[in-house]
Amino acid sequence: MAQASNAPEVDINDVRAVRRAKRQALIDAGVNPYPIASKVTAHAKDLEEKYAGLEAGADTQDEYSLAGRVRAIRGQGKLMFVVLEDVSGKIQLFCRVNDMDEKSWELLRQLDMGDIVQAEGPVVRTRRGELSLAPRSIVLLSKSMRPLSEKFHGLTDREIRYRQRYLDLIMNPEVRDVFRKRSRIVSLIRSYMEADGYIEVETPIMHSILGGANAKPFVTHFNALDRDFYLRIATELPLKRLIVGGMERVFEIGRQFRNEGMDLTHNPEFTSMEAYCAYSDLDGMKRLTEGLFQYIAREACGCEPGHEVIMFQGQEIDMSGTWDSRPLSEIASEVVGEHVDMDTPVEHLRELCRANGIELQDNWGPGKLLFELYDELGEETLVRPTFVCDYPEEVSPLSKRKDDDPRLTDRFELVIAGHEYANAFSELNDPVDQAGRFAEQVAAKGFGDDEAMGYDYDYVRALEYGMPPAGGIGYGIDRMMMLFCDQPSIRDVLLFPQMKPETVTRQDIAEQVGGARTDNAAADVDSLFSDAEKGATAEVEAQRQAEDAEPAADAEPATDAAGEKDEASGSQDGAGASDAVRAAIDATAQEGEALDAGITREKAHELLTTYNKDPFHVSHGETLEGLMRHFAQKYDPANVDFWGLVGLLHDLDWERWQDDQLHTTKTAELLAEAGANPYLAHAIMTHNSDMNHDLPEPRLKMEKVLFECDEVSGLIQAAAKMRPSGSVMDMPLKSLKKKFKDKRFAAGCDRDVMRLGAQYNGLEVADALNEVLEAMKAIAPVGDIYARDDEDEAEQSAEPAKKGLTIEPVADGVTFDVFSQSDMRVVHVKECVAVPKSKKLLQFTLDDGSGQDRTILSGIHEYYEPEDLVGKNVVAIVNIPPRKMMGVESCGMLLSAIHEVDGQERLNLLMVDDAIPAGSKLY
Repeated sequence: MAQASNAPEVDINDVRAVRRAKRQALIDAGVNPYPIASKVTAHAKDLEEKYAGLEAGADTQDEYSLAGRVRAIRGQGKLMFVVLEDVSGKIQLFCRVNDMDEKSWELLRQLDMGDIVQAEGPVVRTRRGELSLAPRSIVLLSKSMRPLSEKFHGLTDREIRYRQRYLDLIMNPEVRDVFRKRSRIVSLIRSYMEADGYIEVETPIMHSILGGANAKPFVTHFNALDRDFYLRIATELPLKRLIVGGMERVFEIGRQFRNEGMDLTHNPEFTSMEAYCAYSDLDGMKRLTEGLFQYIAREACGCEPGHEVIMFQGQEIDMSGTWDSRPLSEIASEVVGEHVDMDTPVEHLRELCRANGIELQDNWGPGKLLFELYDELGEETLVRPTFVCDYPEEVSPLSKRKDDDPRLTDRFELVIAGHEYANAFSELNDPVDQAGRFAEQVAAKGFGDDEAMGYDYDYVRALEYGMPPAGGIGYGIDRMMMLFCDQPSIRDVLLFPQMKPETVTRQDIAEQVGGARTDNAAADVDSLFSDAEKGATAEVEAQRQAEDAEPAADAEPATDAAGEKDEASGSQDGAGASDAVRAAIDATAQEGEALDAGITREKAHELLTTYNKDPFHVSHGETLEGLMRHFAQKYDPANVDFWGLVGLLHDLDWERWQDDQLHTTKTAELLAEAGANPYLAHAIMTHNSDMNHDLPEPRLKMEKVLFECDEVSGLIQAAAKMRPSGSVMDMPLKSLKKKFKDKRFAAGCDRDVMRLGAQYNGLEVADALNEVLEAMKAIAPVGDIYARDDEDEAEQSAEPAKKGLTIEPVADGVTFDVFSQSDMRVVHVKECVAVPKSKKLLQFTLDDGSGQDRTILSGIHEYYEPEDLVGKNVVAIVNIPPRKMMGVESCGMLLSAIHEVDGQERLNLLMVDDAIPAGSKLY
């Protein structure tokens, strides 16, 4: 069990107890710590500007009343200094005992950091030059019960910042600035649209039919009508009904709701603006967008007219002038390394999707396949503002077809810095065509597409009355805020981003209500939990009890794949098993507290090897043990062994059960049987909280580090496997960052989980990758599981073919004359770089012995990083006719050896001894 803390920090609950006692003492003395009335006649910034010329040591007779939060207190005896912060900034209170009445002076001595007070008195400047208010009186407006985070090393934890935004706003003035700028930008958008003749309207949030976009909806039940409704996913169809009705220019800024995942650019509840203009088209929407963005850059970011350039995450974004317009198929062609369009055979498009790790559905036609290649691979390559045009009709059910190719639509998406900011159409106004498109969407639902739209009879009926030609566009307001406020995550521009429900214990509630009432209304803590929370708890506990219930008398004992009895599930006491899970969930520890795991490392490793027969799973546990011990030396040296066991056992139950909902709960049962401290299981549970929301989220640094290391270490090992050395030791951060960005690489390593792990630890993703990579190097050879040993490789090469190895069959024979026409030479790699906008191609500058450099492009970037190949001697066929790829003429072909292991392609570039001169011919 957790032992008593020896940490020097003051426990937050001790501070709260002291402040609660102060509150009661004030009440007993007749002082209301939360009065109704307050008086403010100026703000800190007002005084700073008005008295900028006041000399040091000067007094004034100008009295003001200010109110704000106490951010610092110092001094003693007859002189005290208080830093007061209001909405405009900070100002010093220069408090002298002879200036203040006795009641105010006594109150001053009882103030705590975070209290909100009112101070009234004249403006002075101290002899040290500090502009101050010299209070005649101080009134307490609100007694703070909790200490501010700077008392405990500052508020940098992103999870706390997002969940407790009020505290974030108190502690970080730059965050307040972001949201002031957001408000300013929304006002600018409205003023721009109104100046262009648009009127703002409001449309329903609850819809009876799903439509306007392809997305998963939130469903709610309307009791009065006894039917389900959808929270809107778009405002498109209601707004276009208004165009039918003769309102020629309309827009709406409002909340949309999409029941989808959360990441750096997505929140399930978000703000958009949609606008529709009769007698306009796609070009009109382009001009509207360029003008709007340039206007915001000038008015909100201070850009000069004609030079609307902003910085976004280290990239210069030039918004001035007319923006690029590019067909979707052109961008898809660039990233796959060959020309593709709507005429490309469907099966070839399928092969390209499969080769790039894109999951397919049987009913996808060429338009959807082409779109997926662009969406998964091409969008992220676009930096400067670009209108991506000519979307396939298959993915654009509400847009007009192009006159010159009805398979494509008159649509664009605006992409900046790899992200979509707007989506625009020349609106479809043919009711017959629209009815057919709706029918196709309904058919898609039959193939399992739960994002497809329903058939909207009333909207088609509206079109049948006649809708004028129109241009329409939707903007992601939150993403625009990210862009113009230079913020890396959508959560940084949402005051209250969606978060998983916080785990609140009965003890937490009891501490808040203790002593609050005398009529016993607060006595029953359980009654203070919401019905929904109690219902969820009951449901989870019932499920666990069902899972752990004693089997029927005629049932066979559960066995795993190896024929062994399932020891955890075979418990004769189902209630005891769920008790172990509950005990682990409720277990707590404090930062810096000395921890005893309750089991030895030997016992822990025995458990690991008992329930994990795959050497990789054992190795993964040992890798996390090494990483956790490494970070414990930095953050919690007293608990290195405990951190190590958390890492060693974090996936103890995965191989046996492989169930996201059971993962770590079975570990809790196994550890309980072994006599371990329940908090050991609690810490392990936190790393599965993203998959099972009933589990506690990471709270202590140990838990957050585990969450970060688990997924990132897997990506690092996958990247190491592809390197010539197989080792992490020579892996540069640049190479790992490229693998992170490549969605096709190690697709099982969840990038969103890695982002969340970085956020838990107050890091950007790049910093988290670097931190774990350096730790992997520090603990090697532990975790360096793919590092190659020359002697071992020599022995393995002599072994018969391994299980799962697939070699292509020998091709039919060719004549010697045909073969001899191939001119194969040793070439020396002088330079090697990635081809821009291509995921696969590397561009080689080669010395072929002729005295002139030779350029060859090769699609091996998935297997090698450019820096790994410079200086190597490789083999090329040099007499192949030149072929233009990605605008570069490739003069030859590099030779590689290809095989498959368990269905996964492996490639090795053919390299020869460095002593062989460049240009040597192979026979």
